[in-house]
Amino acid sequence: MFKSEWIGKFENYEIKVINTWFEGESLWVNNELQDKRYGFFTSDLKGHVVDSKGDRKNIKVTLGGSFSIECFVFVDDKLVAMAKQK
Repeated sequence: MFKSEWIGKFENYEIKVINTWFEGESLWVNNELQDKRYGFFTSDLKGHVVDSKGDRKNIKVTLGGSFSIECFVFVDDKLVAMAKQK
């Protein structure tokens, strides 16, 4: 199975994005599934975290590309550094 995986951190949260050819894309926060979709060329995933002040922060993920898949994760409209694992 063709699979790509990215992992990043926001405060005490681990954000993981998984993209597979046959099972779609998924967003995981601290190993809990928050969104799952099936996209052919691009996909948008959404989730949330609660920051250290107790405020809800929205997560937005954009996956896309033509020859290789790129992953961009935003928490409260700020880019989170993601490291490709696979």
